Amino acid sequence: MKTLKYGSTGTCAELLQLALTRGGWYTGRIDGIFGRQTLNAVRRFQAAFGLAPDGIVGPLTWEALDPLLTGHFTLTVRRGDTFTNLARRYDTTPAAIAAANPDAVPTDLRIGQKLIIPYGFDLVPTDVRYTPELVDFILDGLAVRYPFARPEKYGNSVSGTPLRLIGFGTGEREVLINASHHANEWITTPLVLAFAEAMLKAFITNGTVAGRSARELLARVKLYIAPLVNPDGVALVNGTFDTDSREYARAAAIAKDYPAVPFPDGWKANIAGTDPNLNYPADWEEARRIKYAQGWISPAPRDFVGEAPLSAPESRALYELTRDRDFRLTISYHTQGEVIYWKFKDIEPERGRLIAEAMAAVSGYDLEEVPEESANAGYKDWFIETYRLPGFTVEAGMGRNPLPLSALREMIADNFPLMVTALELA
Repeated sequence: MKTLKYGSTGTCAELLQLALTRGGWYTGRIDGIFGRQTLNAVRRFQAAFGLAPDGIVGPLTWEALDPLLTGHFTLTVRRGDTFTNLARRYDTTPAAIAAANPDAVPTDLRIGQKLIIPYGFDLVPTDVRYTPELVDFILDGLAVRYPFARPEKYGNSVSGTPLRLIGFGTGEREVLINASHHANEWITTPLVLAFAEAMLKAFITNGTVAGRSARELLARVKLYIAPLVNPDGVALVNGTFDTDSREYARAAAIAKDYPAVPFPDGWKANIAGTDPNLNYPADWEEARRIKYAQGWISPAPRDFVGEAPLSAPESRALYELTRDRDFRLTISYHTQGEVIYWKFKDIEPERGRLIAEAMAAVSGYDLEEVPEESANAGYKDWFIETYRLPGFTVEAGMGRNPLPLSALREMIADNFPLMVTALELA
């Protein structure tokens, strides 16, 4: 994490304010501006944790803030401690403590025993911009809160950032939901992570998501969520990619050749200038013909198909993950338009339209044909062509990319029922 101090601005400052807010140290607005109120909160936090209260957020302060970002801490049991009184003391629930400590016996806690205590707040924030670092905090925290949910690495990005997913459920039918192929569509990342957290929380409480029992759904399917297919691009758009790196210098040079595309807000590609969702082996040559005719003939902020199919490491990693698993249904999240695409050219997977119509009915989204200029070389296209199984692209939200965080609440309301319906019908 970057070292921050008074006057710092940006996404890392938002993350700092998020952590301080969760701990009760900061009561201002999360605006990404390290001003006087944030400075005072940092100093109070540092003093309380035995750190020099200099107001500079370096490695030691970030380390002390880590429990507020991963959502848990470790406690040593004392005489008289129970799940119930610990839950009351730390504003959480006995069910959350039990889930995080599957080997602990609530009626036989031993003095000196170590327990993981999950905080009561949700891990997935809806009021900060997303970065690869934040996604790592969330995935690591979910794995501790819900040990039956296991994050995995399935590849690396151009810069070497690990590509990660989380899987849970015991059913035989595997389902994949992925998000943020396109950098400036990063709002799909909190959308799918919020769904993962809602399902996990409902599972341990025997609750529901969108009116359906999480336990029943996860007994039918094993759900995998790859929340950040293009981490480098998202880091670029949201201002956390290393500006001293060769990759950043190359991206900035590429952007100068395309002055009509705002930099970095208009960036869709990976950090090397290849669009990961135009890089799959599904009529890739036709995608190249169309995009070359439009002028996207070399690395660009968007719409360059790459030097060859699967030349982008992010696309290749998801391709190889899919070949290694047995996904029976996939959903790829993009923005915007509030539409569902469900077939590839004339290939209509069995039950594909039925499932798409059911998802449209609960979300209010429309079913549409993919526009010709975008109808090739996408992940959905390759999945349908290769496996003849239901694969969907969902364009969530309305507006101009990148969509504002204020759009997320409505996207969640529309898409939780959509995803639940897909799991029911997978």
